[in-house]
Amino acid sequence: MRKPEISPELLAGVWSATPTPLLKTLRIDTASLKRMVDHHLRLGVKGLLLAGTCGEGPWVPEREKRLLVQTVARCAEGRLLLAVQVTDNSAERIFDNIHSAEEDGADIAVIAPPYFLMNATPRNLLRLYQQAIRDSPLPVGLYDRGRFGSVVIPERVLGKLYEEQNVILIKDSSLMLGHRKIALAAKRKRPELILLNGAEFNCVEYLEAGFDGLLLGGGIFTGHLARSLMEAVAAGNLTLARKLQRRMNRMMYAVYGGKQLRCWLSGLKWLLVQMGIFRTWNSFLNYPLTPSCVRGIRQVLKEDADVLLA
Repeated sequence: MRKPEISPELLAGVWSATPTPLLKTLRIDTASLKRMVDHHLRLGVKGLLLAGTCGEGPWVPEREKRLLVQTVARCAEGRLLLAVQVTDNSAERIFDNIHSAEEDGADIAVIAPPYFLMNATPRNLLRLYQQAIRDSPLPVGLYDRGRFGSVVIPERVLGKLYEEQNVILIKDSSLMLGHRKIALAAKRKRPELILLNGAEFNCVEYLEAGFDGLLLGGGIFTGHLARSLMEAVAAGNLTLARKLQRRMNRMMYAVYGGKQLRCWLSGLKWLLVQMGIFRTWNSFLNYPLTPSCVRGIRQVLKEDADVLLA
């Protein structure tokens, strides 16, 4: 039995592709999840993407991933929409992941390109996605990573996938103009399809083009600014919107370790420890936490306290 339809109005806005709090043993830190949920509610985000790239979904063991979704669903109590990344290397495995996500309290299943796929022809990619989408008991979101993933979905395949009626949202992090045009063309045919920009350093351009919102890996600390940026674009105040984007970018470069993103996940988690949301900055990916990154984060905590805990 499928869940009730989610209205486009509930989907549009700012989402957080949230990181996952981990203990030193790399098990889920369930005590931090309630603080994480409460923090997102303060920021006014529409929903959370769990177990995405920023959430270390490809590395978190399945038992821990299920505990993550179950605990967040219990803490959120329906106040946030919950999307879970269910990406895998076959339609059958994706379907199993969707079934688990549904049992655990997810509202939406998000499919990114497979992590590893032999014979990744356009025909096989289309078949894999269509089978998973059409069999899914949950509405589906598609995550377009463009050339950032190990498997690149051809444009002609994307266009066909965006026509699927069970696909209700797109996260486009591709930074590819052709992919953005395909998403916008699909929305003209299906106005109920919600387009979310995942390229967090370039929000204004996507919103100007007609995207409905933002799904940001840094949303857990930039969510308040991102909402203000969206409001500025909606009001036609692009000068203010670009000013807010510059502030977001300054904060993100400080937290992530500069334009090379040397401290990407470690800096983000260390910031959350300093904010009292996470208890450790442990991760599976072992990014460094350099002295310069620590100094940058301390500056953000000083200069941007008004938006960090809004």
